[in-house]
Amino acid sequence: MSAPGDNQLDAVAAAPRVSHTTVGVFEENCYLVVDPATDAAIVVDPGAEGGRIVRMVRDSGARLEAIWLTHAHLDHIGAIADVKREWDVPVYLHPDDLPVFDYAPRAAQMYWLPWTEQPRPERELADGMELTLGTLRFTVMHTPGHAPGHVVFHGHGVVLGGDLLFAGSIGRTDLPLSDPRAMSRSLARIATLPEDAVVYPGHGPATTIGDEVATNPFLNGGARVLGG
Repeated sequence: MSAPGDNQLDAVAAAPRVSHTTVGVFEENCYLVVDPATDAAIVVDPGAEGGRIVRMVRDSGARLEAIWLTHAHLDHIGAIADVKREWDVPVYLHPDDLPVFDYAPRAAQMYWLPWTEQPRPERELADGMELTLGTLRFTVMHTPGHAPGHVVFHGHGVVLGGDLLFAGSIGRTDLPLSDPRAMSRSLARIATLPEDAVVYPGHGPATTIGDEVATNPFLNGGARVLGG
């Protein structure tokens, strides 16, 4: 995505507008994040039911600039083709999750789900990388465990958390290429973000870092990560 001038970025940015639609048999949350100052937007994890996602973007009146993927499990990537058919925008994914991306057709077979070939990501994410959306800046945090290339995008009080952290729970670590020990380290990292940051997870309701540190047994020592 193209970066605006430094004077725009240095100004106090308005809070991002975050909306979502829950799609597919796995009830995955696909997010639309909009910079109010410029109407620049990104879609995060277009997992299924591409028509609904396209309508969400169109109804917002925003200008779509990219697709950001927290990871490449089939329930988070199954509508990339539908979105890119409407807007030819780049797809961002951490390279460690390319094997997960390539495994998606087989995973769909295992769940007896239809599958359409999806465009491969064009842009690589890395830990600490800064992504610009209009006047907004988000930082990439590599959070392996649920998937080897899982990432979280955080900035401006928003945490786009994928399947790392849920309200009262965490993502699975018993899937192919999952790593329970890496998951424990990633949970410790996300717990260092500001307490009032709102977590928008891949499944279920939004929460905050503070609420999860206080009440989530996987963050406060009440439970261990499976296999960890």
